[in-house]
Amino acid sequence: MNWPLETRRRAVAAHRGGQTNADIARTLQVPTGTVSWWVHQERSKHGGLPGPHRSSCHRCDGDELDRPAYAYLLGLYLGDGHIVLPKQHRVPNLSISCSNSWPGLMDAAEVAIRAVLPYNSVCRVRAKGCTGVKVYSKHLPCLFPQHGPGRKHTRPIVLEDWQREIVHAHAWELVRGLIHSDGSRTKNWAQRTVDGVTLRHDYIRYEFTNKSADIRSIYTDALDRLGTRWTASSRRGDVVTISVARRECVASMDEHVGAKY
Repeated sequence: MNWPLETRRRAVAAHRGGQTNADIARTLQVPTGTVSWWVHQERSKHGGLPGPHRSSCHRCDGDELDRPAYAYLLGLYLGDGHIVLPKQHRVPNLSISCSNSWPGLMDAAEVAIRAVLPYNSVCRVRAKGCTGVKVYSKHLPCLFPQHGPGRKHTRPIVLEDWQREIVHAHAWELVRGLIHSDGSRTKNWAQRTVDGVTLRHDYIRYEFTNKSADIRSIYTDALDRLGTRWTASSRRGDVVTISVARRECVASMDEHVGAKY
């Protein structure tokens, strides 16, 4: 949507006056992400952004990449992330959708984005039941070459060699990102009858559900590399769940991944 120039000027002036982007958005009835983008452009125009340039790219500029943070962010992107290419905005934007039930994951996503793109501003866009942690950068297609039209499960998702090198070295971070997006840590139970007595057994299970066979393969390949045993089950047609339930494997998952928060 093309907003009136006067609305943009009022938003920028209000930000300079100390109002938050969320308050400005409510007052002007403009999406918070749009206000954040206007403020970002204004700061860029007047040299108000930190660092020597707007974006950082290890592929285009040879900048150093925070590899553990990238592995985690890649997991988030493969699960609940999407990239929008330029249409209404001049540069692509990445949004990681986080349930409002897990505010800690929003913070973790923002920390990872800031580590991977240290010269870019990060904003949060609220929606019904969730919040998008968003960043704008012309280098997003470089960092996430898996982007493309349509949903991820309708197209091939294949890691490039440099990405495989990172996820092999930081497999736990990738697994953590995937679980924090499309996974869960749940308490299950089973029962059996011994000598006429019904015994109940409670246990913890990590589950990862994703329609994309390629993304599931990326996840299970990481588990195999970590020596974590897993099983697969199909419950609703093409929806396959990858489960980790062995006690020693769950203990490793608890140590390196943990429950959502």
